[in-house]
Amino acid sequence: MNNLVRRVTERFSQNIQTRLTGYFLLILLPLVIVSLFAVERSRDILYEQAVERTELALASALNHFDLALQNVEEISTLIAADPGMNELLNKNSSGFSTDSIMDFSNILEQLTNSVSVNRFVSQISIYHQASNMFVSTNFGGRKLTSEPQQAWLVESARSNGTGISYIMSDYPVADGLSFGKMTRTDTISLIRAMDLYNPERQSNLLIVSFNKSKLLNILKTLLPSDNSRVSLMNEKGEVIIETGKDDVGDGLSDYEMEVTKDSDYSSWKLALVQPKNELYEKNDQLRLYTFTIIGISIVLAMIISWVVYSGIASPVLKLSKGMKRLSHGEMNVHIENKRKDEFGFLIQSFNRMVSVQKHLIEDHYEQQLRLTTTELKFLQSQINPHFLYNTLDSIYWTAKNYEAEEISEMVMNLSKFFRLSLNKGREVFSIEESVMHLHYYIRIQQLRFLDSFTVEYQIEEESKGVPILKLLLQPLVENAIIHGMEGKSSDGKLIISSRIVQQKYVVISVQDNGQGMEEDRLRYIQDELNRMGLRSFPSLSQDEENVRDLFGLRNVFTRMRLYYGDESDITIDSTPGTGTIVTITIPLDCCMK
Repeated sequence: MNNLVRRVTERFSQNIQTRLTGYFLLILLPLVIVSLFAVERSRDILYEQAVERTELALASALNHFDLALQNVEEISTLIAADPGMNELLNKNSSGFSTDSIMDFSNILEQLTNSVSVNRFVSQISIYHQASNMFVSTNFGGRKLTSEPQQAWLVESARSNGTGISYIMSDYPVADGLSFGKMTRTDTISLIRAMDLYNPERQSNLLIVSFNKSKLLNILKTLLPSDNSRVSLMNEKGEVIIETGKDDVGDGLSDYEMEVTKDSDYSSWKLALVQPKNELYEKNDQLRLYTFTIIGISIVLAMIISWVVYSGIASPVLKLSKGMKRLSHGEMNVHIENKRKDEFGFLIQSFNRMVSVQKHLIEDHYEQQLRLTTTELKFLQSQINPHFLYNTLDSIYWTAKNYEAEEISEMVMNLSKFFRLSLNKGREVFSIEESVMHLHYYIRIQQLRFLDSFTVEYQIEEESKGVPILKLLLQPLVENAIIHGMEGKSSDGKLIISSRIVQQKYVVISVQDNGQGMEEDRLRYIQDELNRMGLRSFPSLSQDEENVRDLFGLRNVFTRMRLYYGDESDITIDSTPGTGTIVTITIPLDCCMK
């Protein structure tokens, strides 16, 4: 009845919970999915629009840079191909004279005029190879004395031919100097050879440096916020100029937007980096509103669910908990019941069932348990007279064959054995204690049989602390000595071992190298043990009244089944002329209870 009611209530409770969960999911799930999709889609659209606007702005700025670049390159071509300027450079040698100074002054004046007409040029410099003079609109003129620097400038003029190169200010030149320190500029510069159309031209070099502040003014118009950054980079990815927040874009993450645009004229490109949270600032407000609505909906759903649960699922849960407590052996279960509906009737029936079951256990089960416990103590007490008889018999035969010294040792071992057997009424001893207890008895038998046999203990360390019933092994050892060692002159051996198997069983063996048993006798003993194993507890002891053999084995087997249950067992194996081994197997969890 208990199982039936429990299955009905559990199934009913599960059906209610499943139905409630399904209803609320059907109501909330579409709302949540559509809301989250709309918010995320709006973020994607906003991001795409921001990228598109940024690309248009970068393209417009790149057009501006391309025009400035073309303008600077045209100025450099005009200067490099100017016949009058090239004539002044070519006619001056390494020496300085009044005429050469005048010529360099004229050249400087022309360069200054070129700088003034182009706002993207900050300075123009010419290196004269013959005199190693450096003429610049920034610092006038100076003689270059470093041979490595001279060599680098000459090589740059020769390698470029009639082409154009762009040099960064931090480019290393010679003597540990960068290009910017040598030319006294802090921005990118255009370099090319002078006297373009003369195949036998000298290695004179023209250097045109860009105006950094003018370039920055163009970049600053692109900054959408103070937390963004815009960079102008060359074909190698080196930053020419940049403006904005320094730490933006370092180790670019999913929280930053980067847009790049390549130039159609040059190999330069613009890159803008901006935090995404600035793009999503207004959208995040909408997102917060959506999450708030979803949260409110969930709270309302929980309130409604609780109302429904209190009316239907709560009494089912109380009934289920009461059944669990009852299944764990708690007999004082009582469920408070004030309901007058079907659930009230079900709870009232459960309380009545618990009361009836409690009385049944008190009147029947406990009485059966007392009977079993009494029978267990009775079976255990049967061992003492039987054992005492055999021990006194051993003392008698020893007294006839030996002097009083052996008799005193036997009496001492016997007293120790009885002292442990009656130790404060304990019912169980550890295997280690049981072996020590058993050794006193074995020593008595060794004295009786004139030390014709030896004993070996093979007790695994792991099994020493396992508790077993008192005097459980003594009948097995007694049979091994009396029926196995008798007739042995000096080579008798008794082995007692214990071990843990699969962490589930403790296995204890008593082995002798005596005369063994014939096959018919062994089969009879095994059949008797199997027959006893098929009987119920009460008939185990009743069976002892009708038999007169195998007393020790029957006693041990009956005590094991009463105390350790059906998983405990005894097995016997014997070979004529070789010996006998008796093995008992006990569930480990039953030993620890």
